[in-house]
Amino acid sequence: MKKLFTLFVGTLLLFSCSSDDYVDLPDVDEDDIKWEKPSNFPDLTYTFNNNALKKSRFELGKKLFHDPRLSEDNTISCASCHIKEFAFSDAGKSFSIGIDGLVGKRNAPAIQNMAFNNEYFYDGASNNLEMVPIVPIHNEIEMREELPTILDKLRLDIEYQQMFKKAYNDEKMTSTSMLKALAQYMTLLVSSNSRYDKYVRKEEGGNLSELEKKGLALFRQNCSSCHSTDLFTDNSFRNNGVRVNPSVNDKGREDVSGEEEDRYKFKVSTVRNVALTAPYMHDGSIATLEEVLDFYSSGIKDSPTLDPLLRQKNGRVGIPMTSEEKKAIIAFLHTLTDYEFIINPKF
Repeated sequence: MKKLFTLFVGTLLLFSCSSDDYVDLPDVDEDDIKWEKPSNFPDLTYTFNNNALKKSRFELGKKLFHDPRLSEDNTISCASCHIKEFAFSDAGKSFSIGIDGLVGKRNAPAIQNMAFNNEYFYDGASNNLEMVPIVPIHNEIEMREELPTILDKLRLDIEYQQMFKKAYNDEKMTSTSMLKALAQYMTLLVSSNSRYDKYVRKEEGGNLSELEKKGLALFRQNCSSCHSTDLFTDNSFRNNGVRVNPSVNDKGREDVSGEEEDRYKFKVSTVRNVALTAPYMHDGSIATLEEVLDFYSSGIKDSPTLDPLLRQKNGRVGIPMTSEEKKAIIAFLHTLTDYEFIINPKF
Protein backbone atom coordinates (compact mmCIF):
# COMPACT_ATOMS: atom_id res chain seq x y z
CA MET A 1 0.00 0.00 0.00
CA LYS A 2 2.86 2.35 0.84
CA LYS A 3 4.35 1.91 -2.66
CA LEU A 4 0.99 2.58 -4.26
CA PHE A 5 0.65 5.78 -2.26
CA THR A 6 4.15 6.85 -3.27
CA LEU A 7 3.26 6.29 -6.91
CA PHE A 8 0.11 8.36 -6.42
CA VAL A 9 2.15 11.23 -5.01
CA GLY A 10 4.76 11.15 -7.76
CA THR A 11 2.36 10.70 -10.66
CA LEU A 12 -0.47 12.88 -9.43
CA LEU A 13 1.36 15.93 -8.30
CA LEU A 14 4.29 16.07 -10.70
CA PHE A 15 5.86 18.35 -8.12
CA SER A 16 9.13 16.51 -7.66
CA CYS A 17 12.26 17.77 -9.38
CA SER A 18 12.49 14.56 -11.39
CA SER A 19 9.48 12.74 -12.74
CA ASP A 20 11.34 9.41 -12.73
CA ASP A 21 12.39 9.14 -9.09
CA TYR A 22 9.90 7.73 -6.58
CA VAL A 23 11.17 7.55 -3.01
CA ASP A 24 9.49 5.33 -0.45
CA LEU A 25 7.79 7.42 2.22
CA PRO A 26 7.98 7.02 5.98
CA ASP A 27 4.87 5.77 7.74
CA VAL A 28 2.16 8.42 7.41
CA ASP A 29 -1.58 8.60 7.29
CA GLU A 30 -2.55 6.98 3.98
CA ASP A 31 -4.75 10.00 3.23
CA ASP A 32 -1.85 12.46 3.47
CA ILE A 33 -0.19 13.89 0.38
CA LYS A 34 3.46 14.92 0.57
CA TRP A 35 5.13 16.88 -2.17
CA GLU A 36 8.06 19.10 -3.05
CA LYS A 37 7.96 22.39 -4.91
CA PRO A 38 9.67 22.14 -8.32
CA SER A 39 13.19 23.45 -7.81
CA ASN A 40 12.90 25.96 -10.67
CA PHE A 41 9.63 27.48 -9.39
CA PRO A 42 9.18 30.50 -7.09
CA ASP A 43 7.57 30.20 -3.66
CA LEU A 44 3.97 29.18 -3.20
CA THR A 45 1.34 31.80 -2.50
CA TYR A 46 -1.32 29.26 -1.44
CA THR A 47 0.16 27.60 1.62
CA PHE A 48 -2.46 24.97 2.61
CA ASN A 49 -2.35 26.27 6.20
CA ASN A 50 -6.09 25.81 6.62
CA ASN A 51 -6.56 23.13 3.99
CA ALA A 52 -3.97 20.42 4.58
CA LEU A 53 -3.24 18.21 1.60
CA LYS A 54 -5.28 15.02 1.64
CA LYS A 55 -6.00 12.51 -1.08
CA SER A 56 -9.66 12.46 -0.04
CA ARG A 57 -9.90 16.24 -0.45
CA PHE A 58 -8.28 16.13 -3.88
CA GLU A 59 -10.70 13.40 -4.98
CA LEU A 60 -13.69 15.37 -3.68
CA GLY A 61 -12.47 18.46 -5.51
CA LYS A 62 -11.97 16.48 -8.71
CA LYS A 63 -15.50 15.10 -8.55
CA LEU A 64 -16.92 18.58 -7.95
CA PHE A 65 -14.83 20.08 -10.75
CA HIS A 66 -16.35 17.64 -13.24
CA ASP A 67 -19.92 17.76 -11.91
CA PRO A 68 -22.49 19.65 -14.04
CA ARG A 69 -24.76 19.90 -11.02
CA LEU A 70 -22.78 23.01 -10.08
CA SER A 71 -24.82 24.83 -12.76
CA GLU A 72 -28.47 25.81 -12.65
CA ASP A 73 -29.70 23.33 -15.26
CA ASN A 74 -27.10 20.63 -14.53
CA THR A 75 -25.37 20.96 -17.90
CA ILE A 76 -22.16 22.95 -17.26
CA SER A 77 -19.26 21.86 -15.07
CA CYS A 78 -15.94 23.57 -14.42
CA ALA A 79 -14.41 21.01 -16.77
CA SER A 80 -16.77 22.08 -19.57
CA CYS A 81 -14.55 25.12 -20.19
CA HIS A 82 -11.30 23.82 -18.67
CA ILE A 83 -10.38 20.72 -20.66
CA LYS A 84 -7.53 18.56 -19.39
CA GLU A 85 -6.08 17.67 -22.80
CA PHE A 86 -5.64 21.37 -23.54
CA ALA A 87 -3.95 22.25 -20.22
CA PHE A 88 -7.39 22.90 -18.72
CA SER A 89 -8.13 25.67 -21.22
CA ASP A 90 -11.15 26.02 -23.49
CA ALA A 91 -9.08 25.47 -26.61
CA GLY A 92 -10.76 26.08 -29.93
CA LYS A 93 -13.28 28.64 -28.70
CA SER A 94 -12.73 32.40 -28.83
CA PHE A 95 -15.42 32.96 -26.20
CA SER A 96 -16.41 30.25 -23.75
CA ILE A 97 -20.00 28.99 -23.82
CA GLY A 98 -22.06 28.73 -20.66
CA ILE A 99 -25.55 27.84 -19.59
CA ASP A 100 -28.36 27.86 -22.20
CA GLY A 101 -25.69 28.12 -24.90
CA LEU A 102 -24.95 31.70 -23.91
CA VAL A 103 -21.64 33.08 -25.16
CA GLY A 104 -19.32 34.85 -22.72
CA LYS A 105 -16.96 37.73 -23.41
CA ARG A 106 -13.63 36.04 -22.68
CA ASN A 107 -11.63 32.97 -23.60
CA ALA A 108 -11.38 30.70 -20.54
CA PRO A 109 -7.73 30.63 -19.42
CA ALA A 110 -5.73 27.51 -18.70
CA ILE A 111 -5.77 26.24 -15.12
CA GLN A 112 -2.24 25.32 -14.07
CA ASN A 113 0.14 26.25 -11.27
CA MET A 114 -2.57 28.28 -9.53
CA ALA A 115 -0.98 27.71 -6.12
CA PHE A 116 1.78 30.10 -7.24
CA ASN A 117 -0.58 32.95 -8.18
CA ASN A 118 -2.04 35.65 -5.96
CA GLU A 119 -4.83 37.00 -8.19
CA TYR A 120 -7.13 35.16 -10.54
CA PHE A 121 -9.10 35.76 -13.74
CA TYR A 122 -8.09 38.17 -16.48
CA ASP A 123 -9.33 41.10 -14.42
CA GLY A 124 -8.20 39.92 -10.97
CA ALA A 125 -11.79 39.44 -9.78
CA SER A 126 -10.56 37.22 -6.92
CA ASN A 127 -7.41 37.17 -4.81
CA ASN A 128 -8.45 34.09 -2.84
CA LEU A 129 -8.17 30.73 -4.56
CA GLU A 130 -10.89 29.22 -2.38
CA MET A 131 -13.30 31.89 -3.60
CA VAL A 132 -12.46 31.47 -7.30
CA PRO A 133 -15.29 28.97 -8.08
CA ILE A 134 -17.91 31.42 -6.81
CA VAL A 135 -17.28 33.75 -9.76
CA PRO A 136 -18.29 31.33 -12.56
CA ILE A 137 -20.98 29.71 -10.39
CA HIS A 138 -22.74 33.03 -9.80
CA ASN A 139 -22.14 34.36 -13.32
CA GLU A 140 -25.45 34.62 -15.21
CA ILE A 141 -23.86 33.41 -18.45
CA GLU A 142 -21.51 30.74 -17.14
CA MET A 143 -23.25 28.57 -14.50
CA ARG A 144 -25.97 30.80 -12.96
CA GLU A 145 -26.29 28.89 -9.70
CA GLU A 146 -26.18 29.51 -5.93
CA LEU A 147 -24.10 27.58 -3.39
CA PRO A 148 -27.06 26.57 -1.15
CA THR A 149 -28.90 25.14 -4.15
CA ILE A 150 -25.84 23.21 -5.29
CA LEU A 151 -25.42 21.68 -1.86
CA ASP A 152 -29.11 20.71 -1.74
CA LYS A 153 -28.51 18.73 -4.92
CA LEU A 154 -25.30 17.13 -3.69
CA ARG A 155 -26.78 16.11 -0.34
CA LEU A 156 -29.05 13.69 -2.21
CA ASP A 157 -25.95 11.81 -3.42
CA ILE A 158 -24.77 9.11 -1.00
CA GLU A 159 -21.27 9.10 -2.52
CA TYR A 160 -20.93 12.83 -1.85
CA GLN A 161 -22.13 12.32 1.71
CA GLN A 162 -19.33 9.82 2.26
CA MET A 163 -16.70 11.95 0.51
CA PHE A 164 -17.46 15.14 2.49
CA LYS A 165 -17.35 13.10 5.69
CA LYS A 166 -13.99 11.52 4.84
CA ALA A 167 -12.36 14.67 3.51
CA TYR A 168 -13.47 17.26 6.07
CA ASN A 169 -15.47 15.31 8.67
CA ASP A 170 -18.37 17.36 7.34
CA GLU A 171 -21.66 15.54 7.70
CA LYS A 172 -23.65 18.70 6.91
CA MET A 173 -21.85 19.18 3.57
CA THR A 174 -21.09 22.89 3.80
CA SER A 175 -20.02 25.37 1.14
CA THR A 176 -16.75 25.89 3.04
CA SER A 177 -15.76 22.27 2.49
CA MET A 178 -16.90 22.36 -1.12
CA LEU A 179 -14.81 25.42 -1.93
CA LYS A 180 -11.75 24.11 -0.07
CA ALA A 181 -11.93 20.82 -1.97
CA LEU A 182 -12.19 22.61 -5.32
CA ALA A 183 -9.21 24.75 -4.34
CA GLN A 184 -7.18 21.69 -3.41
CA TYR A 185 -7.87 20.06 -6.77
CA MET A 186 -6.91 23.22 -8.65
CA THR A 187 -3.72 23.77 -6.65
CA LEU A 188 -2.50 20.29 -7.50
CA LEU A 189 -2.85 20.90 -11.23
CA VAL A 190 0.86 21.61 -11.43
CA SER A 191 2.65 21.66 -14.76
CA SER A 192 6.40 21.44 -14.19
CA ASN A 193 7.75 18.63 -16.36
CA SER A 194 8.01 20.07 -19.84
CA ARG A 195 11.17 19.52 -21.85
CA TYR A 196 12.20 23.06 -20.93
CA ASP A 197 11.86 22.26 -17.20
CA LYS A 198 14.05 19.21 -17.58
CA TYR A 199 16.56 21.32 -19.52
CA VAL A 200 16.91 23.97 -16.81
CA ARG A 201 17.00 21.31 -14.08
CA LYS A 202 19.57 19.31 -16.09
CA GLU A 203 17.43 16.19 -16.04
CA GLU A 204 17.17 13.31 -18.47
CA GLY A 205 15.01 14.25 -21.43
CA GLY A 206 15.86 17.92 -21.18
CA ASN A 207 17.49 18.34 -24.56
CA LEU A 208 16.92 21.47 -26.64
CA SER A 209 17.94 21.90 -30.25
CA GLU A 210 20.07 24.83 -31.32
CA LEU A 211 16.97 26.51 -32.78
CA GLU A 212 15.09 26.04 -29.50
CA LYS A 213 18.03 27.44 -27.51
CA LYS A 214 18.12 30.45 -29.81
CA GLY A 215 14.38 30.86 -29.25
CA LEU A 216 14.88 30.71 -25.48
CA ALA A 217 17.51 33.45 -25.66
CA LEU A 218 15.24 35.60 -27.83
CA PHE A 219 12.29 34.96 -25.52
CA ARG A 220 14.32 36.07 -22.51
CA GLN A 221 15.41 39.16 -24.42
CA ASN A 222 12.01 40.20 -25.77
CA CYS A 223 9.29 38.59 -23.66
CA SER A 224 10.49 37.80 -20.14
CA SER A 225 9.78 41.22 -18.65
CA CYS A 226 6.13 40.16 -18.50
CA HIS A 227 6.40 36.37 -18.88
CA SER A 228 8.89 36.08 -16.05
CA THR A 229 10.20 33.27 -13.82
CA ASP A 230 9.57 29.68 -14.78
CA LEU A 231 5.87 30.29 -14.25
CA PHE A 232 6.18 32.51 -17.34
CA THR A 233 4.03 35.28 -15.90
CA ASP A 234 4.68 38.12 -13.49
CA ASN A 235 0.98 38.02 -12.48
CA SER A 236 0.60 41.70 -13.37
CA PHE A 237 -2.16 43.43 -15.32
CA ARG A 238 -1.11 45.09 -18.58
CA ASN A 239 -2.60 46.54 -21.74
CA ASN A 240 -0.79 44.70 -24.53
CA GLY A 241 -2.50 46.54 -27.37
CA VAL A 242 -5.13 44.01 -28.41
CA ARG A 243 -7.77 45.79 -30.47
CA VAL A 244 -11.01 46.34 -28.56
CA ASN A 245 -13.98 44.29 -29.71
CA PRO A 246 -16.70 46.97 -30.00
CA SER A 247 -19.52 44.49 -29.45
CA VAL A 248 -18.10 43.64 -26.02
CA ASN A 249 -15.89 46.61 -25.03
CA ASP A 250 -14.28 44.58 -22.27
CA LYS A 251 -12.43 47.06 -20.05
CA GLY A 252 -10.56 44.38 -18.15
CA ARG A 253 -9.00 45.36 -14.84
CA GLU A 254 -10.94 48.64 -14.76
CA ASP A 255 -14.16 46.70 -14.20
CA VAL A 256 -12.71 45.48 -10.90
CA SER A 257 -10.61 48.44 -9.74
CA GLY A 258 -12.84 51.22 -11.01
CA GLU A 259 -9.69 53.09 -12.07
CA GLU A 260 -9.52 54.53 -15.58
CA GLU A 261 -5.77 53.91 -15.60
CA ASP A 262 -6.56 50.18 -15.60
CA ARG A 263 -8.66 50.34 -18.77
CA TYR A 264 -7.95 47.44 -21.16
CA LYS A 265 -5.42 45.90 -18.79
CA PHE A 266 -5.61 42.13 -18.42
CA LYS A 267 -3.61 39.66 -16.41
CA VAL A 268 -0.45 38.43 -18.14
CA SER A 269 -1.15 34.84 -19.16
CA THR A 270 1.44 32.13 -18.71
CA VAL A 271 2.88 30.67 -21.88
CA ARG A 272 3.24 27.22 -20.37
CA ASN A 273 1.54 24.67 -22.63
CA VAL A 274 0.77 27.57 -24.96
CA ALA A 275 0.96 25.34 -28.04
CA LEU A 276 -2.17 23.60 -26.75
CA THR A 277 -4.32 26.58 -25.78
CA ALA A 278 -5.19 28.43 -29.00
CA PRO A 279 -6.88 30.80 -29.68
CA TYR A 280 -4.95 33.44 -27.77
CA MET A 281 -5.48 36.65 -25.79
CA HIS A 282 -8.29 37.31 -23.32
CA ASP A 283 -10.80 37.46 -26.17
CA GLY A 284 -9.44 34.59 -28.25
CA SER A 285 -8.91 37.01 -31.12
CA ILE A 286 -5.60 35.55 -32.38
CA ALA A 287 -5.67 32.07 -33.86
CA THR A 288 -2.04 30.88 -33.99
CA LEU A 289 1.33 31.43 -32.36
CA GLU A 290 2.65 32.79 -35.64
CA GLU A 291 -0.11 35.40 -35.61
CA VAL A 292 0.66 36.23 -31.96
CA LEU A 293 4.24 37.14 -32.85
CA ASP A 294 3.11 39.05 -35.92
CA PHE A 295 0.77 40.99 -33.64
CA TYR A 296 3.55 41.91 -31.19
CA SER A 297 5.79 42.84 -34.08
CA SER A 298 3.44 45.03 -36.07
CA GLY A 299 -0.19 44.76 -34.96
CA ILE A 300 -0.34 46.47 -31.57
CA LYS A 301 -2.92 49.23 -31.20
CA ASP A 302 -1.68 52.24 -29.26
CA SER A 303 -3.80 53.73 -26.48
CA PRO A 304 -3.23 55.84 -23.33
CA THR A 305 -2.85 52.76 -21.10
CA LEU A 306 -0.64 50.72 -23.45
CA ASP A 307 2.14 49.11 -21.45
CA PRO A 308 5.34 51.21 -21.58
CA LEU A 309 7.40 48.10 -22.32
CA LEU A 310 5.74 47.97 -25.74
CA ARG A 311 6.85 51.49 -26.68
CA GLN A 312 10.12 51.78 -28.56
CA LYS A 313 12.56 54.67 -28.16
CA ASN A 314 11.74 55.88 -31.67
CA GLY A 315 8.10 56.34 -30.72
CA ARG A 316 6.82 53.25 -32.49
CA VAL A 317 5.01 50.47 -30.64
CA GLY A 318 5.72 46.76 -30.73
CA ILE A 319 8.63 44.33 -30.50
CA PRO A 320 10.75 44.19 -33.67
CA MET A 321 11.36 40.59 -34.77
CA THR A 322 12.57 39.04 -37.99
CA SER A 323 10.84 36.02 -39.51
CA GLU A 324 13.76 33.81 -38.45
CA GLU A 325 13.57 35.09 -34.89
CA LYS A 326 9.85 34.35 -34.80
CA LYS A 327 10.49 30.78 -35.95
CA ALA A 328 13.05 30.30 -33.18
CA ILE A 329 10.74 31.69 -30.49
CA ILE A 330 7.91 29.44 -31.61
CA ALA A 331 10.24 26.45 -31.55
CA PHE A 332 11.09 27.32 -27.95
CA LEU A 333 7.44 27.78 -26.98
CA HIS A 334 6.75 24.20 -28.05
CA THR A 335 9.30 22.99 -25.48
CA LEU A 336 6.92 24.29 -22.78
CA THR A 337 4.34 21.58 -23.53
CA ASP A 338 4.11 19.28 -20.52
CA TYR A 339 2.79 15.97 -21.82
CA GLU A 340 2.99 14.34 -18.39
CA PHE A 341 0.58 16.97 -17.14
CA ILE A 342 -2.05 16.72 -19.86
CA ILE A 343 -2.21 12.92 -20.00
CA ASN A 344 -2.10 12.32 -16.27
CA PRO A 345 -5.12 10.06 -15.54
CA LYS A 346 -5.23 11.20 -11.91
CA PHE A 347 -6.53 14.61 -13.04
